[in-house]
Amino acid sequence: MSEREREREDRPHVAVFRPDDERLATARSLLEELGADPVADPMLAVEPTGDRPVDADYVVFTSKTGAELVADDWEPGTATVVAIGPKTADALEAAGYAVDLVPEEFSSTGLVEALADRAAGATVEVARSDHGSPVLLDGLRDAGATVDETVLYRLVRPAGSGHSTEAAAAGDLDAACFTSSLTVEHFLEAAAKRGVRDAAVRGLNAAVVGVIGDPTRETAASHGIDVDVVATEATFETLARETVAALDADR
Repeated sequence: MSEREREREDRPHVAVFRPDDERLATARSLLEELGADPVADPMLAVEPTGDRPVDADYVVFTSKTGAELVADDWEPGTATVVAIGPKTADALEAAGYAVDLVPEEFSSTGLVEALADRAAGATVEVARSDHGSPVLLDGLRDAGATVDETVLYRLVRPAGSGHSTEAAAAGDLDAACFTSSLTVEHFLEAAAKRGVRDAAVRGLNAAVVGVIGDPTRETAASHGIDVDVVATEATFETLARETVAALDADR
């Protein structure tokens, strides 16, 4: 074994499930910078629908992916453009759209709170994936808005994903960073397909599990996965840093 291989072997193995694009590359670089050996296992792939947001008083984007998909062929008209967080806002602005509102809390709950005083009698278009939380739609309707949802893309589990489940089952994962409820569900689906679901859950529970928010924590807990870290900010960078910090404290 080379010196470089020995060095990597000594580093904690941290699973990351980001889509296989610049997000995964950025995540790997960050984990390496934090002293971890990333176990990259994309659990999400994007299938665009080709649909676009309809006209409304407010148009809400809940992801960078959605913002990128509408670039160059969507006209906001007089709509107030709302982004769930700074990454989504940056993507919209890079495509030439003015962003009028970003909530203080980067979540569906934060969006509802930001729009609650404006929603009564307004039309709100929510442009997102097929796995969006009902919290946003229900909250806006409860606030008096007429809400429409356009699915810009579907999130599917990539073929061949799941090698991290075997690492977890073998006790070879030190930590895992889940960025959505769907990454948890796809991880478990991949583990079941390999016949290691129960062992993979035990492996996760012997490791440090970090999640990006309470909905993901609730999903993990519902499947018997113990969550050690809920990121204080809904970004991968915060999740990675706080997960590795918890892992370092345990070691």
